[in-house]
Amino acid sequence: MALNLRQKHTECIIRMLNLNQPLNPSGTANEEVYKILIYDRFCQNILSPLIHVKDLRKHGVTLYFLIDKDRRPVHDVPAVYFVQPTESNIQRIIADASRSLYDTFHLNFSSSIPRKHLEELASGTLKSGSVEKVSKVHDQYLEFVTLEDNLFSLAQQSTYVRMNDPSAGDKEIEEIIERVANGLFCVLVTLGVVPVIRCPRGGPAEMVASLLDQKLRDHLLSKNNLFTEGGGFMSSFQRPLLCIFDRNFELSVGIQHDFRYRPLVHDVLGLKLNRLNVQGEKGGMKSFELDSSDPFWSANSSLEFPEVAVEIETQLNKYKRDVEEVNKRTGGGSGAEFDGTDLIGNTKHLMNAVNSLPELTERKQVIDKHTNIATALLGQIKERSIDAFTKKESDMMMRGGIDRTELMAALKGKGTKMDKLRFAIMYLISTETINQSEVEAVEAALNEAEADTSAFQYVKKIKSLNVSLAASSANSASRSNIVDWAEKLYGQSISAVTAGVKNLLSSDQQLAVTRTVEALTEGKPNPKIDSYLFLDPRAPKSSSSGGSHVKGPFREAIVFMIGGGNYVEYGSLQELTQRQLTVKNVIYGATEILTGGELVEQLGVLGKKMGLGVPVASTSLSGH
Repeated sequence: MALNLRQKHTECIIRMLNLNQPLNPSGTANEEVYKILIYDRFCQNILSPLIHVKDLRKHGVTLYFLIDKDRRPVHDVPAVYFVQPTESNIQRIIADASRSLYDTFHLNFSSSIPRKHLEELASGTLKSGSVEKVSKVHDQYLEFVTLEDNLFSLAQQSTYVRMNDPSAGDKEIEEIIERVANGLFCVLVTLGVVPVIRCPRGGPAEMVASLLDQKLRDHLLSKNNLFTEGGGFMSSFQRPLLCIFDRNFELSVGIQHDFRYRPLVHDVLGLKLNRLNVQGEKGGMKSFELDSSDPFWSANSSLEFPEVAVEIETQLNKYKRDVEEVNKRTGGGSGAEFDGTDLIGNTKHLMNAVNSLPELTERKQVIDKHTNIATALLGQIKERSIDAFTKKESDMMMRGGIDRTELMAALKGKGTKMDKLRFAIMYLISTETINQSEVEAVEAALNEAEADTSAFQYVKKIKSLNVSLAASSANSASRSNIVDWAEKLYGQSISAVTAGVKNLLSSDQQLAVTRTVEALTEGKPNPKIDSYLFLDPRAPKSSSSGGSHVKGPFREAIVFMIGGGNYVEYGSLQELTQRQLTVKNVIYGATEILTGGELVEQLGVLGKKMGLGVPVASTSLSGH
């Protein structure tokens, strides 16, 4: 049985909604208890893709509120709180308890509550005489957002900027690494697995891997550790492999345009938490949900856009034929009149027709939804020439360059400022040697389009420093040291930006991350990955470092990208499971899921911080 993160995450939430009581086989509580649900915005985002309003009612939740909203007392009813363990949330809970808003308080924190906050909670409720109102306090380890069966995000915003900011001090870097490791720990607790960890040496990936390894080791020493419940899984299945990377491992894939349905919907229409808003045909906005409950999305989201358009047409024609068939059988619209001679036969046809109506209605709704989405996409594709950008970027990565006339034509043609900026950055990344006059012409074209060139300048700077850094990279082993690494942060990102590019220039256009994961899951000696760090939290510390190899191949992998992931990478890794015989399942996650434009904006912030564009004030990029 493959690991299914969505299913496991949902089960944990349902158990929490049922006051943390064991559930019966049908997934509901043995005894129905009506309750109120209180959450903060972060936890609302955790709940949103997993559980709908009708599901909340099914589990006895009659009312639900945000914690920071004013609420009236509701007596004789327990309240389930699902919030992050923050100072403001603790104070709000103390205030709610002192006002006796609810009968009992079942407190669930999205991650482990720090001792300091727990003590505050205890003294605050004691002071107000409301301590008996608090029924239970649970650490839920659910601090991540699951979007699909095999896709998650830690919803930690602007991690790329924070990790690569040259002015970031040791303490700031340590805090980010700690938060990322905590988020990954939550994912592993939810899955109930202790993986074997692999990652490139040096930089953020190694720092997160080492801290996570230590967290797991410390945790496994405790008697009631969270992985003993999943013991059944451990004994009957092989452990998964966790591969950790940093966005700089392959920067290009986060920036490029893509013509497949899922990445297009995300990039162009702003898919967020599996929802998007699209302009309706008759004006006004329509809101749609795209998740595993939508059969068309599940079946076609990885196809190229033209194939999706054909599939919509096919489904529509099939639907029309089925409607005609129902009409024919019941005499509707066929011209045949019911003469009463075959009463039983006609009754049977009518019953079949009535039974097939809900299914037909549902199919029509799905077809209409994707027709709306495809129409909105097509409008943008034509207006911005997204297909041309996709093809040219792909050709550039394959050939390692582009004809100057073609390059300038694309920059002066259709497309938004951001489309052109992304294309210009892809040109920089894919070109082996920079032609100075060509780069100046590109900059002039971007200025003419009134695009903010900070991100372009940043990548150009990285590229030029990359050459001088190549010579000094022999001593890069010391970079795993936090102090060293923070000082050489600029260098770390520079040398890495083009490292993934050379891997990309292969004939099958497979992403560098996908090919590396494939090699890591095979578990065979391979010069490209032999230098990767190897950590096994279940093994003695001495044997877990360096080149010792756990027996491959691995059937399951969890791939995590620090600094932002995307649907292109996710799709590529899902294809790996179709193509590869040994890897049966790949779960993909990132600090956040970014569109190409959002990643370029973060590059732009770094450019400005380095004085390569308009200077910015100290940015307060708030991560969740």
